[in-house]
Amino acid sequence: MYYSIRHVTRYRYDAPVRESVMQLFVQPKSDGPQRLQSFQVSSSPRAGLQAYTDHFGNAVYHFDVPGVHQELTIEADAEVEVQPMAAPPDWVDASAWATLASPQVHGDNFDWLHQRGVSRATPALDAFLRERGIVKCDDPMTALRRLNRALFEAFAYTPEATEVDSPIDIALKKRKGVCQDFAHIMLATARSWGIPARYVSGYLFTKRDAGDRSSADATHAWVEAYVPPCGWVGFDPTNNVLAGERHIRVAVGRDYDDVPPVRGIFKGPANSELAVAVSVRPAQAPRRRDDFLRVVRPMSRIIARTGEDPFHVQQQQQQQQ
Repeated sequence: MYYSIRHVTRYRYDAPVRESVMQLFVQPKSDGPQRLQSFQVSSSPRAGLQAYTDHFGNAVYHFDVPGVHQELTIEADAEVEVQPMAAPPDWVDASAWATLASPQVHGDNFDWLHQRGVSRATPALDAFLRERGIVKCDDPMTALRRLNRALFEAFAYTPEATEVDSPIDIALKKRKGVCQDFAHIMLATARSWGIPARYVSGYLFTKRDAGDRSSADATHAWVEAYVPPCGWVGFDPTNNVLAGERHIRVAVGRDYDDVPPVRGIFKGPANSELAVAVSVRPAQAPRRRDDFLRVVRPMSRIIARTGEDPFHVQQQQQQQQ
């Protein structure tokens, strides 16, 4: 499946600011079943962008707007192909728990096992798990599937119920939140069970007839958990589905704070307004260059006379038609 993604972020200030320094995690990944076909990002006022890859393998963009301005707009456009993936099994052998407890898995996945920040396990989380009867049972895949479904059933999807830096206890108390909150709760639970888990920031092609409750005009977040022998499996507790062909991965981190789509600072005594627009649409397969090239002049045949080099000079011009 091919998707066209447009992500626009606009900051407005009620007074001129002297400088803005921004960091972006908006370039979709190109690995596994996902292939990035094209990507471009720009800002207004214009700024020179610097790009690098962080230690989690994410593409990061950084830029500085040094002049005085009262509005900043960032536009990112991407074309992505996501190939169909084989569905993971409903369950795995119980011996997977022993594999997860091995020194090798712990050594390779320290970042994804460590409790930290807003995704840290708390007494409120323990109480919620007991209330819902969610335990480390049977095998890791079964336990994660049950957790995924329980979070979907127990929480209402309510934008603005929490803040960008809310700890999980806020959503646990209100029993409502957004994809970021549900992902953090699942991360904390999986890690407390000894399952490596990472936060995934990206986009979702939303289908209401499939039961999706995510906002269609926003970024999305879900969780990837390491389940032997399947490897990394994506779980989307917001929509009670496993990540698949409609999920477009941008960045992975320990939690939201590692990979916010856009963040930055500005200098000046001003208040700011943030507006965001996201569009994810199915697209036709991008055409290769050779697919639309049309021969307007056949290849010349060079005939050399005896004793002459077969050297031919021809003007490289294209006739207007």
